[in-house]
Amino acid sequence: MGPEIHSISSGQTRNCQNCKKEFVIEPEDFGFYEKMKVPPPTWCFSCRIIRRMSFRNERTLYKRKCDAPGHGEELISIFSPNNKQVVFDHKEWWGDGWSPLDYGADIDWNRPFLAQVGELWQRVPDVALLNINPVNSEYCSITEGNKNCYLVFGGDFNENTYYSTYSFHSKECMDTYWLDKGEQCYEVVDCISCSRLRYSRYCGDCYDGAFLFNCRNCHDCFGCANLNSKSYQIFNVQYTKEEYFERIKRYDLSSRAGVEKVKKEFRDHILKYPRRFAYVLHSTNSTGDNLEQVKDSKKCFDIFGGAEDCGYVWLAYSKIKDLYDCDRVGLNAEKGIDSSTIYPGSTVFYSRFTFSAHDIYYSYNSHNSASLFGCIGVRNKQYCILNKQYPKEEYESLLPRLIKHMSDIPYVDKVGRVYKYGEFFPPEISPFAYNETVAQELAPVSKETASKLGYVWREDVDKGYKITVRADAIPDVISQTEDSIAQETIECAHQGDCVEQCTKAFRIIPAELEYYRNMNIPLPSLCPSCRHFQRLAQRNPLTLWTRKCQCAGIKSENGLYQNTTPHSHGESACRVEFETTYAPDRSEIVYCEACYQSEVA
Repeated sequence: MGPEIHSISSGQTRNCQNCKKEFVIEPEDFGFYEKMKVPPPTWCFSCRIIRRMSFRNERTLYKRKCDAPGHGEELISIFSPNNKQVVFDHKEWWGDGWSPLDYGADIDWNRPFLAQVGELWQRVPDVALLNINPVNSEYCSITEGNKNCYLVFGGDFNENTYYSTYSFHSKECMDTYWLDKGEQCYEVVDCISCSRLRYSRYCGDCYDGAFLFNCRNCHDCFGCANLNSKSYQIFNVQYTKEEYFERIKRYDLSSRAGVEKVKKEFRDHILKYPRRFAYVLHSTNSTGDNLEQVKDSKKCFDIFGGAEDCGYVWLAYSKIKDLYDCDRVGLNAEKGIDSSTIYPGSTVFYSRFTFSAHDIYYSYNSHNSASLFGCIGVRNKQYCILNKQYPKEEYESLLPRLIKHMSDIPYVDKVGRVYKYGEFFPPEISPFAYNETVAQELAPVSKETASKLGYVWREDVDKGYKITVRADAIPDVISQTEDSIAQETIECAHQGDCVEQCTKAFRIIPAELEYYRNMNIPLPSLCPSCRHFQRLAQRNPLTLWTRKCQCAGIKSENGLYQNTTPHSHGESACRVEFETTYAPDRSEIVYCEACYQSEVA
């Protein structure tokens, strides 16, 4: 339905319309755009994903009034009280008391179409918070089936879990990021099926450990890297069971000062061990990181359960196919481009929040629908433009004219970026400010930088916090902490002097205090948002660099790691090149798959 696109035999270098840096459109990319009948992008990959994320608020919650007729009660929402978006509570939004088609509008052929979509977006009610079937878990967002949880985001079916993002089927966990089937885990990132684990990353089937990196099937280990089926090791030194428990007493993890000391020692220690260039399991002809069962795909990240013929996809599962520039997709989604959250969908272009729908273009929050163009919140409908329904023949006749109109009279934002057909929504029509969204997590910027880039910025609102405990006065050990701490307003150690959505102050809820005591963990000195950003910093960026394996034969290139077994290339340096998320100027030792497997069997 789009304009004809002709592929070229070699890659083409272009300047990103947003950051002005060069990026390359490869021949296979042109082939995909031709197949989908869409023009190639004018923004680079990083800017494209940030643009989509500027429409996704996961973690910033407010209290505001419900706008539904006859309501007005206070509710928890991702939309601030001064946000112009019309907001309904969950039950009212899904109810039959209103219809999205009541807000339908005719196409104004004298104005940019995306400007009309932006105006419609503000008029059509949105749901205050996506929090399905919570039990005592009101302060959670984009979640389902959580019980006794607090500030859990994007995670489902957890119990007694707090301050966690992308946590699933976990119990009694806190301050985690990407945790599946965890129990009593604290400050872990990218872990699965672990219990009683602390301060660890990339671990699976581990228990009773702390400060572990890339360990599998281990228990009673401390400060270790690259272990498989081991126990009673401290900083990769083997001990007997009796020696282990005697030596482990030297490390006081009930003290914040003690934890910080071990964190530094651990960071230095794991730099002495090789890293896998990328986690690519049961995959062929694919590049990226954290990939499972992926085929013929490029520059993809965090894909599990299968993907084929995809590019530039982030966060997906369940056999997706023919997707470019999509994120948070699954359930056999296919044929999509520059879209976010497809569960499932087919032929979804430049859209957000598509559920069981197909042939969706420039639309948001579409459910069980088909053939929508520029629609907001439409459910169980088809052949709609700007929430106005048309006969099938008229709808199909309007599309070529509308696509041409988007190029003839494009949307131009306030900093001069042009949005023709083939561009995602302009960030300035997002219902959220940049610093409320995931965009600030991927690319943290200051207010001044955001303003220069044309993004909306939400000013800090004085919430009247009266700090009663300064950051430097927080008790160092949990045993010295009295019950009254739950009544105090604690200063965040960053004091707002960061780009981490700092709240400047925070409270300790009673269930949280009980958790710290049961786990013998010291109180945090940072607010939940700053702690979240500390976990994000442990993950590699969504960027690939071409590098050479750093195995020099019998040891690593920098001499810090001595190989434990002969490699296929002998004592000469490995010559394998790869694409990796480890930038060339980083300190980690990065090995190719073969060299890594030789060392970490």
